[in-house]
This record gives sequence, structure tokens and C-alpha cells, in this order.
Amino acid sequence: MQSQGAWSPLLFVVLFIAAALLMIWALEAMNSGGLEGTVLGTLITPYCTGIGNLLVAFVIGREHGSGVDVMTNSLVNNITNMTLLIGLPAIFWTMHVLPQTAPAKGKKKKRGGNANRVHEINRLSLLLTLVAVLFFTGAVWALARDGKLDFSDGLVLVGLFLFWQLFHVYDVLKSNVQKSKSLDWLLLVYFAVLVVAGYAQYVSIDWMNTWLQHRSQGFLSKNYFGVLSGLLCALPNGLVAVYYGWRGNPEVVYTSQVGDGHICIPLCVGVFALFNSFQMPAMFQTGMYILIGATVVHMFCVVVFGQLPRLVGIALVVAYGFFLFRFFNH
Repeated sequence: MQSQGAWSPLLFVVLFIAAALLMIWALEAMNSGGLEGTVLGTLITPYCTGIGNLLVAFVIGREHGSGVDVMTNSLVNNITNMTLLIGLPAIFWTMHVLPQTAPAKGKKKKRGGNANRVHEINRLSLLLTLVAVLFFTGAVWALARDGKLDFSDGLVLVGLFLFWQLFHVYDVLKSNVQKSKSLDWLLLVYFAVLVVAGYAQYVSIDWMNTWLQHRSQGFLSKNYFGVLSGLLCALPNGLVAVYYGWRGNPEVVYTSQVGDGHICIPLCVGVFALFNSFQMPAMFQTGMYILIGATVVHMFCVVVFGQLPRLVGIALVVAYGFFLFRFFNH
């Protein structure tokens, strides 16, 4: 691919997208092998869609690059998830966390059914994940009030992430015990497929970094590696959002996009801070305000409406446009 001249960047983007599609196939197979709904979206999908961000942090750290690019990558990725990639499915399809079935005339709405309980559990799980976004984003904002993140800050952020993941592992194991259900051994095969796809993404990101380092002017240059890598890493998230939105699985759309944010904030920035202290980018405060504001809006809509209304989806997409405008004009 590197020998294809001007076509090389496009070919490596195609490789990145192909790897993402392979991951989606493996995720769909996992969905039928014992991991369902919010479990899939909260525990498995974020690692698959967030592997690119981890690889970006690894590549920058290996090249002794700037942590500003890591934070920029994380902000662009998370804001894209919480605004554009949740807002678009709400505009074109529906984002109902609770079923929208009205009772017939003269009949009272039945309560306590198995289906209703499942949807209520999904909503509670989603709300918990949104609270985690609010908590993790607030933790990064508080730790970076002095304008930088260092080793101690990174230790706190990584510790918070590990505790969160252990909680979800416990939740999955408890659910399987209660349902007397065991995980399919084929999940190991699908996991191996995910590893292969992750390596393909690593090759793509590593080459993109090398290519940009030789370009010092224009948008496609090393000066914008953070935002370019953030947009590239958001592509798998976008494919997941479109696919599961079209399939009519809004709970997977919601939890995958929200959960993916935990890979960036706090994990990516936390791990990088363990090895290299770094200053915050110029758009850090604006990015934090947008992330916190979008999270509060999602929590309000899920609690009050049980869905993300189409008008709110439009507002989130507009907020994303505002962020990009401010980023390139700050």
C-alpha cells in the first residue's frame, strides 16, 4: 500500500474501515453467543471501537510525541460519539430505550412483564453508564485544573477505569449465573478475529502517523494529527451507530457510543500520563463543557422521555458543528 503514491492514504483508510467491518461481524456473532444488548454494548463493543484510540496513544508514546495530540484525539472522539453519532440515528431512525407501545382503549397498561423489565434494566444500565461518563469527564477536568496531567493524575484515571470494568465483569458473570447460562466457546474464536482486526487498525494508524510526520503544512499535516486521528477512530463508531440504528437496536447504539468514551477518557489519557506528563490543548475547556452538557442532556431525555427525541438529535448535531467550527477557528 505504501508504494501506491497518492492513493496510499485512501488505501490505509479503507484498511481501517475494513477492519472495523470485520469487528462488527465478530460482535454480531458474539451477540448470538451469550452476550446481549447492553452487555455487548457496554463491555465488548467499546474495546473494539476504541482500540484505534489506544493505538494512537501507543504510537504517539513510542515516538515520544506530544500528549496534546492524545488529549485532542480523545476529545474529538468522545464529542463525536456523544453528539453526532447518537444524534444522527435519532434523526433518521428512533432511539427508544423504552418500548413505545400504547395500551388499547378501555385497557390498562400491563406492568411487570418480562419485556418491560428487560427494557427497564437496559435504561438503568444506560443511565449508570452516562453517570460514569459524567464522573470520568469531571475527574479529568478537575485533575487538569492546573493545566496538565502527570503520573499521579494518570494513576487515578487508570484506577477508576479498571474499577469500572471489574464492576461490569462481575455484572456479566452474575447475570449468567442467575440465568443458568454459559458463554459459547466460539467466543474465543471471535475474540481472535477481533485481535486480527485490531492489528490491521494498528498498521493503518502507524502508517498514517509516519505519512503525516513528513507533511508540515495544510490540514493533512502533523499539526492536525490529533484531530485527524480522532476523526479516523470515530469511523468504526459511526459504522456501529448506523448498523445497529438501522437494525433497530438503540440500546446497543447508545451504550456502545457512550461506553467507547471510557476508553479515551479516562483510559487513553490516563495511561499516557503515567509515562509522560503533558499540557492541555487550547480547546480543552470548551470540549469539557460540550461533553458534560451533552451527557446531562442524554440523562434528562432517557429519564423523562425514555428516548432521544428527533429535535434533540438535531441539536446535538448542531453542537458538534459548533465544536468543529471553534476548533478550527480558535
